[in-house]
Amino acid sequence: MDDATLATIEAAIGHTFRDRSLLAIAMTHASVSDSRLESNERLEFLGDAILGMVICRYLFDTFPDLLEGDLTKIKSSVVSRRTCSKAANRLGLQQHLRIGKGMMSQPRLPSSLSAAVLEAIIAAIHLDAGHEAAQAFILRTMSDFIEQAADSGHQQNFKSVLQQHAQRRMGDAPQYVILDEKGPDHSKCFEICVEIGTQRFASSWGNSKKQAEQQAALNALIALGVAEHRENGDVAVVKGRSLNSHDVDDPA
Repeated sequence: MDDATLATIEAAIGHTFRDRSLLAIAMTHASVSDSRLESNERLEFLGDAILGMVICRYLFDTFPDLLEGDLTKIKSSVVSRRTCSKAANRLGLQQHLRIGKGMMSQPRLPSSLSAAVLEAIIAAIHLDAGHEAAQAFILRTMSDFIEQAADSGHQQNFKSVLQQHAQRRMGDAPQYVILDEKGPDHSKCFEICVEIGTQRFASSWGNSKKQAEQQAALNALIALGVAEHRENGDVAVVKGRSLNSHDVDDPA
C-alpha cells in the first residue's frame, strides 16, 4: 500500500501513524495476504474488544438512569456489524481495503468486511498511540450512532418493541407467517408478514428469516402508529406509544 493511500486513510480517520505498517495491516484482508497472520484478523479481534469496552464505559457514564438491559441494547446496536460497517463506509475505508481478486468480482462487498476494517483500525490506533487515542477515534466516529440508538427506542430490534406493544396494548402476541421463499437452499430469500389476532400487516422480503421478520415487525409498528420514519430516514418509536424495554424479555 503506497504512502499516498495511507495518507488519505489517515486524513479520513483523523490519526497520523508513527508506525504506518499497522495501518497497512489493518487494511489487508486475509484473501490477499500470504498468511492469515499477515492480515487484519488479529487486529480485528483486539479492536472488537476495545470498541465494546469504550462504548460500555461511555454509556455507563452518559446514561446513569438506564438499567443494564437498556444499556445492553444500545451497546449491541452501536457495536453491531451493521453499524460498524456504516461507520467504516462513512469514512471511506472500504475503498482502500486490500482484498483478493476473487472478492473484487462481487457486485457488493459483505458488510462484515468493512466492519472488520473499522475494528482493525481501532486496534491499530491503540497499538500506535495508546488507549486514549483509540477511545477518541471511537467516540468521534460512533457518537452519531450512539445518539441514534439511544434516541430510537428500538435499537433496531423491532420484534421486541412489537411484542411488548402487542401483549400490553392488544392482548395478543405477534405471529410471523412465511408467505413465500425463493432461491437455492444455501441462499434463500423469505417473504414474511406479521399477524396479531385477526390483523395482518404488510409483508417484507429478507435474505434471512430474521431479517424479514424484523422488517415485517417494523411494517406493523408503523401501521399501528408505534413507529415512524424521520426526515433523515431513521426510524423512531413514537413517544408515549411504546413500553420500557425491560418490561418484556426480547423474543428469540
